[in-house]
Amino acid sequence: MSKEYRTIQEVAGPLMLVRGVENVTYNELGEIELASGEKRRCKVLEIDGGNALVQLFEDSTGINLSNSKVRFLGRAMELGVSGDMLGRVFDGMGRTIDGGPDILPEKRMDINGLPMNPAARDYPSEFIQTGVSAIDGLNTLVRGQKLPIFSASGLPHAQLAAQIARQAQVLGSSEPFAVVFAAIGITFEEAHFFEESFRETGALDRTVLFVNLANDPAVERISTPRMALTAAEYLAFEKDMHVLVILTDITNYADALREVSAARKEVPGRRGYPGYMYTDLATMYERAGRQRGKKGSITLIPILTMPEDDKTHPIPDLTGYITEGQIILSRELYRRGVQPPIDVLPSLSRLKDKGIGEGRTRADHAATMNQLFAAYARGKDAKELMVILGEAALTDIDLLYAKFADEFEEKYINQGYRSNRSIEETLDIGWELLRILPRSELKRISDSMLDQYYDK
Repeated sequence: MSKEYRTIQEVAGPLMLVRGVENVTYNELGEIELASGEKRRCKVLEIDGGNALVQLFEDSTGINLSNSKVRFLGRAMELGVSGDMLGRVFDGMGRTIDGGPDILPEKRMDINGLPMNPAARDYPSEFIQTGVSAIDGLNTLVRGQKLPIFSASGLPHAQLAAQIARQAQVLGSSEPFAVVFAAIGITFEEAHFFEESFRETGALDRTVLFVNLANDPAVERISTPRMALTAAEYLAFEKDMHVLVILTDITNYADALREVSAARKEVPGRRGYPGYMYTDLATMYERAGRQRGKKGSITLIPILTMPEDDKTHPIPDLTGYITEGQIILSRELYRRGVQPPIDVLPSLSRLKDKGIGEGRTRADHAATMNQLFAAYARGKDAKELMVILGEAALTDIDLLYAKFADEFEEKYINQGYRSNRSIEETLDIGWELLRILPRSELKRISDSMLDQYYDK
């Protein structure tokens, strides 16, 4: 029986100091029993000799210093995992909240996990089809990759996240595919949107949903993505599934980290976020990937809203360092009604050339991707010139490029949140757009390929 302590010294916000403890370790879970018999959970943040600083999961009201007692449980926070998690909805602490029975766990896993050993990693190489042209065609997602979506407040990242979760699949393989979706610090309305969206399309059957609402305690927000990644590790490396993990919104997670750090009176770093935020985000993101000798894989799409649309803000900045690229949503495209408003020019998938080409997507993928990028960039330049100098100042070829840019946004990017395009459809739309330009302009595509596709 674990020892009980009645030595609570002080309670400050989400923190509590317990004196005279023995053999208590960092990250260990504890239980506080109030005079009324009510129990609340906490975890150890810091040990200093016989003093333990613990963090409360619920609020601190009603904790009486003299007659509340604390018991340490001798283990870190764990998630009970089993194959029955698919199709279920959990809260940020791993408790079921969909009205169904509790999960009977096959095993319990420490949610803090371990980042993958770089030497045990396998290189990401298989193409994942999301059904979204701007991603599949131009910034391809590869199995085992970490590809964040940089959004801004008010942009429809929730719709895009739900669309990817519903549509994503590994092409040409019959291996089981699952989605682990963690919603961090969202409103009740958004939580309802995600649940309904998965339920009506039947995608919920292959999804494990973790929902942490904005009014849940900050500490729970910190455990939500770790719960999700633990469930993903179990499904990927013990059940041999391909798992796509979507975490939205990482900005809420980082704000909770800052809140707890401030309560601990730590020295703040950039914009008040703790100096260890880089390490903290890396310990989460690096749990994604493929392992040698294991069939399963974890592909990660973290979604974050950039405060003030600022790419240099610490959260997108640090995320960009750790992950392999980014998909950026544009406010300008959103205002013009483009859905999803993906800004393809600054977006980047650093592994896109590993998952495309003959045998993976189609032989013409790489060449058309480069040509579309180049033509769209030139078309946007031509449109800017047109605004300054007027249409009469443009050459005929520049006018064609300007037309191309408009058509590209209208037909290629603007596909709506309900359309699920195969990679062949995406590539064919690309060719249809390239035919706006004379053949002599398509310098990035070989003649043999132009003979095969352009003249069709």
